[in-house]
Amino acid sequence: MSQDGASQFQEVILQELELSVKKELEKILTTAASHEFEHTKKDLDGFRKLFHRFLQEKGPSVDWGKIQRPPEDSIQPYEKIKARGLPDNISSVLNKLVVVKLNGGLGTSMGCKGPKSLIGVRNENTFLDLTVQQIEHLNKTYNTDVPLVLMNSFNTDEDTKKILQKYNHCRVKIYTFNQSRYPRINKESLLPIAKDVSYSGENTEAWYPPGHGDIYASFYNSGLLDTFIKEGKEYIFVSNIDNLGATVDLYILNHLMNPPNGKRCEFVMEVTNKTRADVKGGTLTQYEGKLRLVEIAQVPKAHVDEFKSVSKFKIFNTNNLWISLGAVKRLQEQNAIDMEIIVNPKTLDGGLNVIQLETAVGAAIKSFENSLGINVPRSRFLPVKTTSDLLLVMSNLYSLNAGSLTMSEKREFPTVPLVKLGSSFTKVQDYLRRFESIPDMLELDHLTVSGDVTFGKNVSLKGTVIIIANHGDRIDIPPGAVLENKIVSGNLRILDH
Repeated sequence: MSQDGASQFQEVILQELELSVKKELEKILTTAASHEFEHTKKDLDGFRKLFHRFLQEKGPSVDWGKIQRPPEDSIQPYEKIKARGLPDNISSVLNKLVVVKLNGGLGTSMGCKGPKSLIGVRNENTFLDLTVQQIEHLNKTYNTDVPLVLMNSFNTDEDTKKILQKYNHCRVKIYTFNQSRYPRINKESLLPIAKDVSYSGENTEAWYPPGHGDIYASFYNSGLLDTFIKEGKEYIFVSNIDNLGATVDLYILNHLMNPPNGKRCEFVMEVTNKTRADVKGGTLTQYEGKLRLVEIAQVPKAHVDEFKSVSKFKIFNTNNLWISLGAVKRLQEQNAIDMEIIVNPKTLDGGLNVIQLETAVGAAIKSFENSLGINVPRSRFLPVKTTSDLLLVMSNLYSLNAGSLTMSEKREFPTVPLVKLGSSFTKVQDYLRRFESIPDMLELDHLTVSGDVTFGKNVSLKGTVIIIANHGDRIDIPPGAVLENKIVSGNLRILDH
């Protein structure tokens, strides 16, 4: 078959596949009750657009030869932004802001059921408690009205709404909206595996929330975008709810509202310097004359090592983003927000291989005018993804003030220790059971724990500490123990007297 013939044949197959998917989606839509029909239709229309793009795109989505380092002035150091100081009218600037937290994730990776934001992280406070405390403190201090908006998923919506009642007396208006619900597709047939709109019983695994890039469409569809614009709000500050460093920064907000050159940025991405732990993080590059976020999944295999290089790509995206509401409305209405598709393969409990098509919120940076990166201190990136991260934020490395964590002044180095807890600590309940109290970690550089290990009260860890209990062994670190540059292995049981 000639090359032209082959591509025509391919085109026909793709058209037939798209038609089959369209029919399947129409079948699913007929099962929606009248009160959920419009909402479901919007979701399925959004999925169809994404699926169409997925069929059109081939191979890694970036041409490596076109990637350049961003121009000097396109990534500003935070110190320079901060040096401008704050205006007298900071309250009126704050009143233009809406805080949006991405709250679609479950705590499954840490062995918890329900929304991750409801896991206790510090003195019984959950991620959500800390967020509400931070914004309430802002509103009281500056006599402002900064609202909090939670982007939930169908997985987290119900549980989150139940808990919101406890904040009724706080000085924070809280709004929620749901990100879309898209059907997972069979990896072989590329057809949706859902048979109807329900997500219970056999259909539990048939649906997924399509990544945080969905924020633009679902925020717009919810009506909240228009509501806030009518109220005179101008910017949203978007961040992951599990990033405890993502607090409202008045210097960045002032830079947005009162730009030194008079030209406002529509999109600001906070980036921070890579360490060896962050080599897979998305990085900002210059691409075809625009700032562009490049994720590891988009990089051709031959260049992955180069992408991971800390010397060539020095910064990565923290997912703390400041975005103009007016620009979101304009681009959404022009259907002009362009985000690369992330193909996420999954294997369901029954062994079926599926793929889910997702997008990332930061990837839209190239669609906005006058975008900017700000290289912020590492303290603004404090994500809690694992119990190893949880140990850091629960420890005396940090003090808590009005919902914000700050590194203790007693710590001599500005960096956090490297902590690796083994699989016995993966689930939050197991992790909590293994610590009678959180150790003193002010002078710790590195901690590795593996196997059946427990910690007594008031343990102190300094320098590099490695504790390894081999299979069948158990190590109990006694109360009050001070471990400094120690390797502990074998069997150590503290017997009850």
